[in-house]
Amino acid sequence: MAATRQARAVWTGDLMSGSGEVSAVSSGKFGALPLSWAARTEAPGGKTSPEELLAAAHASCFCMALSNGLAKGGTPPTRLECTATVTFDRVGDGWGVTASALEVRGTVPGIDAESFAKAAEAARDGCPISRALKGNVKLSVKTALVAETPAR
Repeated sequence: MAATRQARAVWTGDLMSGSGEVSAVSSGKFGALPLSWAARTEAPGGKTSPEELLAAAHASCFCMALSNGLAKGGTPPTRLECTATVTFDRVGDGWGVTASALEVRGTVPGIDAESFAKAAEAARDGCPISRALKGNVKLSVKTALVAETPAR
C-alpha cells in the first residue's frame, strides 16, 4: 500500500510583497512556518523556503538510504551526519532548483574511506528524493569518514 503525506501552504498577496506559511498536516510536527519570496532569493530572515524543506527531505532520505546500504554491506553505521545544500537560481527567464549537494560525515566501524564513498554514491543515486530530482538537478556527494574514538 502506498504511503501519503500532506503539507499545507497558505499564501497572501503577490509574489514580491506577499507572504505565507507552511505546515505539516500528516505528522503535525511543524506548523505555520513563515515563507516569503525574499527568504527564497535573499536572506532567510527567520523564514523558511521550499528549497530549505527540499534540503531537509534530501538529507534525511539520503541518510536512511546510506544507513540501509551500509548495513546490507555488513558495516552498519554508528552515526551519519548529512547536510544538503539546495541551490535555487535563475534558469532562463525564471527560477529553478539547480543543484543539491550532499555532504556526509560517517562513523562506520569496519569500512575504509573508499568503500564509504562508494556506498554514499550509491545512496545519492538511489534514495527516493534523489531519484525524484535526477535528470533535473545536479546531484553531488562529498564524504568524510570519522574514526571512532576508542573507549578508555
